[in-house]
This record gives sequence, structure tokens and C-alpha cells, in this order.
Amino acid sequence: MFTTGFKFFFGIAAALVTASVVYGYSTGGGGVGPVTLGWKGGVGDHVGYVLLFGLGLVASLFAFALVSFRDADHAAQAHYLGIETVAPTTDVTGTLWPVVAAAGAGTAAVGLVLHPAVFVVGLALTSISAISWTMDAWADRATGDSVANRALRNRVMAPFEIPIAGAGLIGVMVLAISRILLNASPNGAVFFASALAVVILALGTLYAAKPDLNKKIIPSLVLVAVAAVLVGGVLAAIDGERQFHPHDVHQTDSHSEDGTSE
Repeated sequence: MFTTGFKFFFGIAAALVTASVVYGYSTGGGGVGPVTLGWKGGVGDHVGYVLLFGLGLVASLFAFALVSFRDADHAAQAHYLGIETVAPTTDVTGTLWPVVAAAGAGTAAVGLVLHPAVFVVGLALTSISAISWTMDAWADRATGDSVANRALRNRVMAPFEIPIAGAGLIGVMVLAISRILLNASPNGAVFFASALAVVILALGTLYAAKPDLNKKIIPSLVLVAVAAVLVGGVLAAIDGERQFHPHDVHQTDSHSEDGTSE
């Protein structure tokens, strides 16, 4: 019986191998070259063909490894380890890191066309997602207690995730605020900066005065404020900066350029 993990990776492998064959024929492959790895004919563009076929081969290796160990089934692990039983584990918890990784990969692909900075952002998102996703998978199998698994995962990753997330959020907020200020009129920029300062002061005062307030209220208000600033920053960046007119330079002396008095 084929396991779920085998079906998933085998499907990916089949799709990649099929894509390599289609890519080979669409880039100049002839005869049965793309089907026979170039034994009877050309394979078209070698780089793309080898990349797609190689990824398909890697996915197939994962598929056969998973079906051999029955997707890490307890009985299969005990059989291959030569022991009676293995430590129980908890069910795998859901995570959003695959979604973030997909978004990062898409951003990196777009950045190859638009701008190197966009590519770097996408690459950073993908790298962070890969690390955090790996740690989630490791923690899920660490013990049989889901609470202990989560605490173990946070103990390892929190010293890295919290500073990085805080620095990233601050950087994004500063960028969004700068776009709004550069887009607004001079008076509008002053009004926005003043309103933002009042909101920050009000939230801080509310939190200090009511520490026992419902813990969901303050984070919700902060989230609404942050979302509003981010949306405003995106809209302002799309609209562009306002026109800046340099002030006329007036001569302060009473002499003309030729040195004579006016």
C-alpha cells in the first residue's frame, strides 16, 4: 500500500519529469532525446532540462524513502531499529510557513525581473521559512507531549525569531511611514506625524493604566494601527512622491556679479 508521503513526492516527481520532457521538446529537442536523456536525439536547453529532471529525481528518491519507512510509522521504525517499540509522538501541527515560503519564492522570481532588492527580500523570506519550517517539523517529533514540544521549539527559536521579527517590523513601518510623509503635502505630513504620535501615546497610556485589561484588546488595536499604516504606505508608494520645488536663492549683498554696486 502506498503511503501519503509517497503519493505526494511521487506526484511531484512525475510532474517535474513531464515538465523536463516538455521543456526539452519546446527548446529544440529532437527525436526521443528528451525521453531517453539525450541517448537518441537532443534534449534542447541543457540547463533547464537537467534542472527539472534532477529535481524530479530527488523527489522520487524522497518518495521511495518514505514508502520504505512507511512515513515514519511506529511499527516500521521499531522493525528497522530492531527494538520492540519507539517513543510515542504527537500529531503534526499545522503551520503557515509553507505559505510564506511560497510567497518568498514568488517574490524572488519577480525580483529577478524587477529589482535586485525585491529578489533579496524574496530570498530572505524563503530562507527564514525553510529554517522555521524545519524546526517545527523537528519539534513535532521530539516528544509525545505537544505542550513540551512547543516549549522546546520556542526555547531554541525564540532568541532568533523575536529580534529578527521586531527589526523587520520596525524597518517595514519606517519605510511605510516615510512613503506616506513623502506623498502627503507639507501640512498633511505634519498632521499625519502628529496623529501617529498621539495614537502611540494613547495606546501606551492605556496599557500602562489598565494592565489587567483584556489581553486581546491592546494587541487588536495595535494590529489595526499597524495595518492602517502599512496599507497607507503601499498606496502612497503606488501614487509616488509629491513634487519638491527648490527655493529660489536670493542674493543678500548689494553687489552684482561684476562687483559693482546696484
